[in-house]
Amino acid sequence: MAMQYQTEIVNSIADLVKIDSSQKEALPGMPFGKGAAEALACFLSLARQLGFSTENYDNYIGEAVFGTGEPFAILCHLDVVPAGSGWTRPPFGGTVEDGKLYGRGAMDDKGPAVICLYALKALKDEGRAPRRTIKLIAGCNEESGWACIEHYNKVARMPEEGFTPDADFPVIYAEKGILHACLSFPLPQAPFSSLHGGDAANKVCERAAAAVPHADGARVQKYGLRFADGALVSQGVAAHACHPEEGKNALDALLAYFAEEDARIARIYGLLFKEANGLRAFRDETGALTLSPDIAKYDGEALHVTVDIRYPATYTQEEVCRRLDTFGAPYRLLHCQAPLRNDKNSPLIQTLCRVYERETGERGEPIAIGGGTYARALRRGAGFGPQFPGAPNVIHGKDEYIALADIAKLFRIYKEAIRALCF
Repeated sequence: MAMQYQTEIVNSIADLVKIDSSQKEALPGMPFGKGAAEALACFLSLARQLGFSTENYDNYIGEAVFGTGEPFAILCHLDVVPAGSGWTRPPFGGTVEDGKLYGRGAMDDKGPAVICLYALKALKDEGRAPRRTIKLIAGCNEESGWACIEHYNKVARMPEEGFTPDADFPVIYAEKGILHACLSFPLPQAPFSSLHGGDAANKVCERAAAAVPHADGARVQKYGLRFADGALVSQGVAAHACHPEEGKNALDALLAYFAEEDARIARIYGLLFKEANGLRAFRDETGALTLSPDIAKYDGEALHVTVDIRYPATYTQEEVCRRLDTFGAPYRLLHCQAPLRNDKNSPLIQTLCRVYERETGERGEPIAIGGGTYARALRRGAGFGPQFPGAPNVIHGKDEYIALADIAKLFRIYKEAIRALCF
């Protein structure tokens, strides 16, 4: 890769990372807050500087366009989950250190969005015209609701085929279904006066606290808690909720502590962290169902817990809800996405496999994931990187980064994938 692209890509990613584009309260003309609107403006400005026509659809979502013919989508997102705690570099600093660019969104998904934009720039500089209209679409609400995609479908026409650089390599042919629900467990006269934890439904709860008049020292030590200033505090480790096993849920230890003294909480703990009335037995070739309790709040009468459920692709939302009905707690569905399942032998999947194998020298077997990507917004869509097999997964965690060496690899892969599918 020409060194000019490497330098420009790194600088452009850093510029975007410096913008806190996590969802905030809506403002006039800014449906997801000021940060998300600024990130979209920054990205579209860059695209225009690189010679592409752009469109901003009311600060919900935007696109850079290249070529003519049958539309092809590259779906990215510019919003991020909240930074959380425990960072050793500024989460919105765009710091480059030890061969890595640090910041929330560096991998998910600002970095890949910028890399794909420069891949289009490199192809454009070669002087060849694509046989398809390539639409690099950048949304601002992927992490918390997909209202951006809903708006796009109202004001524009979504291409039928494409990929999203917001998943894993080699290529994703199937994604589990997603269900976010807020369960309300009746709990009058709880052993705590308040309890709260978590800041995003799709992020493993990394801190939880409960107000109590006193604490059992032996149990505090047993569950690795801290008691200070009238509060029991549980510190966990954040991770993407589609891989809850990669984090440490702070609510686990906190509820386990209270489960030893209150049978009602023992039942709640069992439902949320143990067998969950058989929910975790749901399994197929796309994997087992996962349930991650990520946000909790006690209001004096009930404990409200928002759970992130990723269910296997051959199951339905109705089957999951029937099992949730047995929890004995009323619930509200907050966000639902049906599973995605493509034919492994389709031209899209096989082309992306071949590109991955050619550029990396590694076998490109299609895989299924628990994560939910924009690929399911397309009739024929696939997740394609940026996460390499065996590499540390820092998405949604502290000190998120993109390795500078990987930027060069990703540039080559995405450039050749676009060439193979659109030229």
